[in-house]
Amino acid sequence: MSNHLTVVQVLPALHSGGVERGTLEVGKFLSEQGHRSMVISAGGRLVTDLEREGSEHIDWDIGKKSLLTLKLIPKLRAFLVENNVDILHVRSRMPAWICYLAWITIPKKIRPKLITTVHGTYSVNGYSKIMTKGEHVIVVSKAIEDYVIQHYSVDTKKLVLNYRGVDHRIFYYDYQPSHNWIEQWKADFPESRNKQLLTLPARVTRWKGQQDFIHIIAKLSIRCPHIHGLVVGDTSTSKTDYLHSLKQLAIDLGVDDKISFVGHRSDLQDVMAISSIVMSLSTQPEAFGRISLEALSMGIPVIAYAHGGVAEQLDVLLPQGKVAVADIDAVVDLSEQWLVKPPKVAKHHPFQLQAMLETTLSVYENALNVDKQ
Repeated sequence: MSNHLTVVQVLPALHSGGVERGTLEVGKFLSEQGHRSMVISAGGRLVTDLEREGSEHIDWDIGKKSLLTLKLIPKLRAFLVENNVDILHVRSRMPAWICYLAWITIPKKIRPKLITTVHGTYSVNGYSKIMTKGEHVIVVSKAIEDYVIQHYSVDTKKLVLNYRGVDHRIFYYDYQPSHNWIEQWKADFPESRNKQLLTLPARVTRWKGQQDFIHIIAKLSIRCPHIHGLVVGDTSTSKTDYLHSLKQLAIDLGVDDKISFVGHRSDLQDVMAISSIVMSLSTQPEAFGRISLEALSMGIPVIAYAHGGVAEQLDVLLPQGKVAVADIDAVVDLSEQWLVKPPKVAKHHPFQLQAMLETTLSVYENALNVDKQ
């Protein structure tokens, strides 16, 4: 094995989200270590950051669910061989199929090692099983490991538990936004001035819990009139009708003046830092829940439905923040208590970015060393 690896990560796009951020973090780490980092995706707002941090971007719409996407198979096969790729790391199902069908037709002596990461509790079927076809399969939480073992006949020796992590140099305890940022926020969102802020950071889609959040704000505002809710996150073009329905729900419940829909924010860290409580109300279990961990790492209390990776974080950092899934009244009761007397979040935890990056690189190196043994 050469000292310098050529690694290709593959995912549908680079707009926003935990998978995307993890891809950038691995790419940056590889570049800093002197390796060649390449990413194949349909692009997005994060490409500029990716390239600035040392990775190359190949703009292919490899995640499009269309038979036409199969035309990329020979193109990808040639690309992998011509670039002497050592590691092909796939993070999503449709790209995984394209990658696998290209990879399997490359002679074994010259094909890269195939690594997959299971980032979610996908629907259980043959289409999803492709994510277990990696020679090594990374799982991002114990919940995901259990999901894979329960639903797929996979050699458990292939599985590598590698928790996502946060950079403690950025998301540190008692982080505070700058004075200028706070003044700008007050100017942009005057309705939130002098209020206790409750924030739901998540892309706008049905399972992420925005409906529950609006009901929680409606009930809680009766007891705690000085609160304001923030719905923070992307709305894709296919979800604009749903966003309108959420705004109408806020009107119907009489809290449209107590909730701000602020859209995507590149300064989410600052938004969470001025929040009294951050919530994770996903009705489906989060594979890991990076944003919740970022809030907890800054000492911001998190209330979350008790399943998936977020529950694992709370077990370590703030067990009393766990609430039964969809138990809106329990969230309201706990929020009321915490607004009066905030809980103390544990200051230290094992979910560190550096550990995640080092484990990822060790997976790559171990995969390549198999042939040497």
